[in-house]
Amino acid sequence: MVPVSYIVKSSQKISHFLHRHEPPVMAWEVSILQKEPDVLTVCKPPSVPVHPCGQYRKNTIVGILQADYALYLFLDTKMLAVHRLDRLVSGLLILARNASKADLFRQQIEAGKVQKQYVAKVIGVFPEGEQVVDVNINYDARAGRSTAEVGDSCGDTPLKGKAACTKFTRISTNGTHSIVLCKPITGRTHQIRVHLQYTGHPIANDMLYLSEPVSDCATQGMSADRSAACSGHSLTSITHENFLDKDETSSEEFRIDPMCTNCPNLAPKGYDVHEEGLWLHCVRYSGPGWGYECPYPDWASNA
Repeated sequence: MVPVSYIVKSSQKISHFLHRHEPPVMAWEVSILQKEPDVLTVCKPPSVPVHPCGQYRKNTIVGILQADYALYLFLDTKMLAVHRLDRLVSGLLILARNASKADLFRQQIEAGKVQKQYVAKVIGVFPEGEQVVDVNINYDARAGRSTAEVGDSCGDTPLKGKAACTKFTRISTNGTHSIVLCKPITGRTHQIRVHLQYTGHPIANDMLYLSEPVSDCATQGMSADRSAACSGHSLTSITHENFLDKDETSSEEFRIDPMCTNCPNLAPKGYDVHEEGLWLHCVRYSGPGWGYECPYPDWASNA
């Protein structure tokens, strides 16, 4: 301990130790689909974010790839995700291995030259034939959720939401659930989830959009998707990347990490010990002269 007036001398070092527990993710492999000189495609498992964000640092797609596949794939820090998938969404993720390739993809996406396809498992018997939902979407950052904005854009009160359009086609149904092919024309936050809710057939395990009023997640110190967590899967891979307040987390139950030598009785705050991936899966992206696909998930064959 030194006073504020202390002057650091030559060869002395000031260090600041900050211990963090990173939220765990499902112990599912990030499988490599296709490896090209300037493009890498992977099948993203649910619960894993694409980039470092919030309390996540190491348990991300980019972090896992660089840690587990660096030698095999000859990866470097220039690996850039071409598009984004929500943390609870699984499926195809395209990563550019240089800035010029990433910029080319970006230009094609912005020009509307890229077609996207997802599959979802929804409640009820989805109508036959192509269903087009062309309804504005308004995203509430505080609540962490979007809403379909229904109204007359020519009226006295202008619509606040952004224009959004999604095309849906039923693949199969068992009378209780339906598997639906989703083709988003635009790319708004939670667009597919909100538009499916608007049709009256929300994603069957999407607790955030299965009912209208939800608790204000901002007041609970967690993201909206985290409040949508369902029981079913244990979480693993705890690392130490996020700060915790001991007083706020000491009463929470969690699995002790034996690798932690500093404070093994702390868990990431605001996160449950069980979580289920959303029944929404990216299956294909295609553009001028290229196309990438990802296999269907197991749940897509159960309806």
